[in-house]
Amino acid sequence: MARSSYLFTSESVSEGHPDKVCDRISDEVVDLFFREAAKAGMDAAQVRVACETLATTNRVVIAGEVRTSLDEKTMKSKVKSAARKAIKAIGYEQDGFHWKKAKIDVLLHPQSAHIAQGVDASGNKDEGAGDQGIMFGYACKETPDLMPAPIYYSHKILEVLTAARKAGEKGCGVLGPDAKSQVTVKYENGKPVGVTQIVLSTQHLDEKLTSDDVRKIVEPIIRETLPAGWVTKDTVWHVNPTGAFVIGGPDGDAGLTGRKIIVDTYGGAAPHGGGAFSGKDPTKVDRSAAYAARYLAKNVVAAGLADRCTIQLSYAIGVSKPLSVYVDLHGTGKVDEAKLEKVLPEIMDLSPRGIRTHLSLNKPIYARTAAYGHFGRKASRDGGFSWEKTDLAPTIKKAVA
Repeated sequence: MARSSYLFTSESVSEGHPDKVCDRISDEVVDLFFREAAKAGMDAAQVRVACETLATTNRVVIAGEVRTSLDEKTMKSKVKSAARKAIKAIGYEQDGFHWKKAKIDVLLHPQSAHIAQGVDASGNKDEGAGDQGIMFGYACKETPDLMPAPIYYSHKILEVLTAARKAGEKGCGVLGPDAKSQVTVKYENGKPVGVTQIVLSTQHLDEKLTSDDVRKIVEPIIRETLPAGWVTKDTVWHVNPTGAFVIGGPDGDAGLTGRKIIVDTYGGAAPHGGGAFSGKDPTKVDRSAAYAARYLAKNVVAAGLADRCTIQLSYAIGVSKPLSVYVDLHGTGKVDEAKLEKVLPEIMDLSPRGIRTHLSLNKPIYARTAAYGHFGRKASRDGGFSWEKTDLAPTIKKAVA
């Protein structure tokens, strides 16, 4: 039987964290190739990107496998430009990492023909999964966006601080792009009721600022971001606990694409299959099937069929249909889990092509996912975060009635 009273902690990192800088650049490359394909009249379903980024002191290396409408020279030029624009948008203009001064190497090459033959449609064969793997989706009733509270509010703290920093508001103009948050949530009777510990480490541009000075800036914003009554006199604060944090971003710590997969998903409150998302086009089920699993789990909860829902999907490279579908309602369900496992693949085509079509994933919508989580975000009119919609809830509810 699940515990009803406990503490649970999740962390988030800002868009200026070294790993997130790399995630952003990799996803900008994905978006770039979708935009260029549209300009060239290339079928968006033929775009292939598996892009990894490394960033360190004034150096960025972008490597991987792609299929694009661009010739090699133009491709490298546009990728470098996209990377510089991303670094500038994040806010890096410091001596050790500057959008204009950093050396950028582009080592992208065509996708392996042996991988392509498994993924591409041919004859009577439908498009297959871009790799083997297991993907998880999760939803719960702890927040308005059906996300676990610890990761949801860890993200929100950094989102609000970043917006204030970029606008120069609330004293945040002295803060730098690199930051990390961590929130420990207290649960009673299975519901989040307060925060016992708050950790915030943020880069600052003024070397004279102390930890107390930084706390005076960030504490009011954090209090406003968390639900009323969650911060009490007993809440313990750790703001820049090591002291000075002036050297930040890739100059302070090298970054890599795909190193923050728990930040990207559910903060440890649900399983993760192991594959990163950023830098991958949606034929890679690491990304698209994780989005589909979240979409289905969220719609199950939104339909009122459970308070919590975990869904696992599994795939084999080159095979179009999932090998298995698993549903766990964690003892909160109002419907048989085996019935959901049967009807969900009937309601939504869970082949790679079916997922991309249903969620409209063959679009330049990925750079915005690189920071503050891929889930618990608002679906936008241009198709971004389409997997956060709850439009399938009535259909699921009817199918299991």
